[in-house]
Amino acid sequence: MEVYVLNTNFESVAVIDEFESLIWTDRYDEAGDFELFMAMNNDLLKYIRQDYYLWNPKSEHVMVIEQLNITSDVEEGNKLIVTGRSIESILERRIIWGQTVLNGNLQKAIGTLLDENIISPSISERKIDNFVFTECSDATVTGLTIDAQYTGENLYEVVSTLCKKNNIGFKIVLDDNNRFVFSLYSGKDRSYNQANNPYVIFSPDFENIINSNYLESKETMKNVTLVAGEGEGAARKTSIVGTASGLERRELFTDARDISSDVGEGETLTSAEYTEQLNQRGTEKLSEYKTVTSFEGEVEATRMFKYGTDFFIGDIVQIANEYGHEGQAYISEFIMSQSESGVSMYPTFKTIQEGDDIL
Repeated sequence: MEVYVLNTNFESVAVIDEFESLIWTDRYDEAGDFELFMAMNNDLLKYIRQDYYLWNPKSEHVMVIEQLNITSDVEEGNKLIVTGRSIESILERRIIWGQTVLNGNLQKAIGTLLDENIISPSISERKIDNFVFTECSDATVTGLTIDAQYTGENLYEVVSTLCKKNNIGFKIVLDDNNRFVFSLYSGKDRSYNQANNPYVIFSPDFENIINSNYLESKETMKNVTLVAGEGEGAARKTSIVGTASGLERRELFTDARDISSDVGEGETLTSAEYTEQLNQRGTEKLSEYKTVTSFEGEVEATRMFKYGTDFFIGDIVQIANEYGHEGQAYISEFIMSQSESGVSMYPTFKTIQEGDDIL
């Protein structure tokens, strides 16, 4: 692999093709990240700066250089460690400014959040130039709805949480005009559960998984939440999300005091409308505490299925390991790693839970 350093005008100023290791991770519903480890190079250091960018031709994601760490060692020599996150992380630089009530189509709602806080904010200093929102035409995305209210939350956290809850992804790519182009998307189903797309199978039987790691955990799982909204004491408005009982019930408290029935301009939410917004917040919060079922595997990169050609981030594929665990999972991240020992590819599969609304 080789990566290109781009300045703040997105002009290529250096090529990095000699390093000790590079780990590059693309993600579906979160920002990706990278770590570059190399011998100290004073000439190259002139071009590796915070807020510059790294572009990897093998990925559609561009990374922001956020941290440089120089270590000195008499025996090993001086080393440079460069880390950062993909440009999806720029959403983290904004909060949702003021009270925002969202109702109806989810994609249009996220477009509103971006417009009011990045593209055309009322405070001109909050604007990020050359940031555009493009709508996705996939019915999986266009059919999603929302009924929620936000005040002061971090924009990145809200967008990422909404995507995780609805099993969709988001990305920001640089177009030919060096614009930040934001879009929602949904992966394709390439599992045995459909007949429209070629199957993609990762299994020891196909000799395309070298090493694997299967994990099941309920350690942090919650399935019922008491959501508390406006008001004080016994007069505080509450709603319960979730129906589990007995030993299977795992409770969580969600503070939603920021949700107000007064939405401005003399308009007040009805009791049913307010409860629906509390329920939305509770559902979002519970989505952060699901049962963890993950399947990680090192892929044989030259055999059968290739990342970026046969499958992509967010796609649903068929997986199996040597212990009989088999099923459908979506690719939540893909890690490309290169070191002195060679190139490795590591997809992370998130097993689809019963009741998940995917595709």
